[in-house]
Amino acid sequence: MLRLGERVIFIADCLEQNLPIGGYGYIIAYERNNDNIFDYVIRVPKDNKHYYVPASDIELEEVLLQQEAAQIEKEALIDFALATKNEELFRRVMNGGAIPEPEKERDKEVQSREDFIKQIGLKAWI
Repeated sequence: MLRLGERVIFIADCLEQNLPIGGYGYIIAYERNNDNIFDYVIRVPKDNKHYYVPASDIELEEVLLQQEAAQIEKEALIDFALATKNEELFRRVMNGGAIPEPEKERDKEVQSREDFIKQIGLKAWI
């Protein structure tokens, strides 16, 4: 639950109340009635209005700024990886930061001499 007085930004309008999406407001009260769909009362100083909104329609300004900074950082890393032709960095950024593990040998059995020569011969043709 968000605290009173926190600055929030409208991110959706699921109940079609003509909320100022992208605009900001301040939490001035909680709606404590269990029979009501609304969670908060938001004061929008620009419009000089109060809106009753569900929690899904608003987000804290700090959270949105952090998400935007993470997105810009990811785009900058992708641009840098493409400019320097760094394929490893590009793949790591595109895969969400997961470092790929090196492939492990599937067969740890000792090969016979004939199989080894056959395998080398196949690789030589390729």
